Amino acid sequence: MGHLLYLVRHGEQQDAEHGVEEGPLSSRGIRQATAIADRLSGVHFHRAFHSPLERAEDTARVMKGRMPSVDFEPHSLLMDCVPTGLEAEPPVAYRSFFSGITEEEVEAGRAQMADAISTWIGRSGEQRNELLITHNFVIGWFVRHVLEAPEWKWMGLNQAHCGLTILRLRSGRPAQLVAHNDLGHLAPEDRTGLSLPQSV
Repeated sequence: MGHLLYLVRHGEQQDAEHGVEEGPLSSRGIRQATAIADRLSGVHFHRAFHSPLERAEDTARVMKGRMPSVDFEPHSLLMDCVPTGLEAEPPVAYRSFFSGITEEEVEAGRAQMADAISTWIGRSGEQRNELLITHNFVIGWFVRHVLEAPEWKWMGLNQAHCGLTILRLRSGRPAQLVAHNDLGHLAPEDRTGLSLPQSV
């Protein structure tokens, strides 16, 4: 099977629609986190990590309650970020998004994603399962990288809250996208987070 990397976007954040940058999960976000935990409860994870931001940490905490054998660790490389700027030539429809993004933020995001790819995609020798609880743009960047798509394409790869993406990494072979934004574990009313442009 090779190395399987499970990527999960955090659950819905409380009051996120009102522009609150950081906060706990909403009641629906807790349901989403419970559902993805139940979906993954039969998988043996060798390691599990989460972004240190509250919405991702809360998602990991809820999942831990359903998956007690999994130890989640915070990891700064899973923080939300913006990995490219206008130099990546995104379509006109996406350009207004960058009006509030500084060059420094883009440089930091690019460096962070380079380190994240090296950390999780660059070492695919042994067979293991790893779980990452992270953010929309981070998952988009991982998928874009595996598909060898143009850099700006991460903007069009959106994930719902607690959607499941799986990558297969095998030594000497190209990485594979096994599943992208799988929502089969979520009730229709709990499928949120896909509006564009999407906050992380």
